[in-house]
Amino acid sequence: MILRPAPRFVANTTYTYTSLRKLHHRIPLRPVPAPTPFVPDAPTFLSLIGRKLAVHAGKIPSWEALFTLSSSQLRELGVEPARSRRYLLQWREKFRNGEYGIGGDAKYVSDGAAELRLVEAPTDSNARIVRVATATHTPGTRKMVVNVPAGTTDPLKAGVPLRPLEGIRVVGAKTIQGPHLEVLKGTQGLGAKLMAKEGIWEIKRGRKIDGGERRQAEVRFKRRSEENKAKKR
Repeated sequence: MILRPAPRFVANTTYTYTSLRKLHHRIPLRPVPAPTPFVPDAPTFLSLIGRKLAVHAGKIPSWEALFTLSSSQLRELGVEPARSRRYLLQWREKFRNGEYGIGGDAKYVSDGAAELRLVEAPTDSNARIVRVATATHTPGTRKMVVNVPAGTTDPLKAGVPLRPLEGIRVVGAKTIQGPHLEVLKGTQGLGAKLMAKEGIWEIKRGRKIDGGERRQAEVRFKRRSEENKAKKR
């Protein structure tokens, strides 16, 4: 006979299961970022990011609420569908991290418009730059587009900080190029204006072709089958 040890039973054992969803609610909220001159309030933010989120501006009472409301709270307020909430939360974190759309880094904004000027800024003596005069370049300088207070014609004399704006560049001798820009009259192309309009920060949604990636093979197979049946008739 083979003697085997008796099984051990552990009484009154309690197992605790903690889901990731519960842990998510315990994570402290990150600080609320300060508004910027180009994005001074929640309605402007919702309008800039597009996808018709501006219609929900009245449901979000303040700037602080915009950056602290959870997805479930946004759903209770009527922000639908779910993909709109995900898109809003995505842009909220981008803004919190300092990742803006065009014009988001502008410091001088008047009535929702950021005025821009093309300038030839003196370069650092240690900068690697061609110091030969050409038809479109003055030696010892580099061209950039800077944000200026409204009505400023000479940023260098006005002492405006010479910091180029993201997403806007100089093409050729004196052409300011960037999305959603309006050339200012009487500036010979050296001035432009960027308005805080609806959707200029919008990230366009992908377009499903033949049912999207998951159903594309099935949809195309059925289409070929129907075409083959039609040919045999």
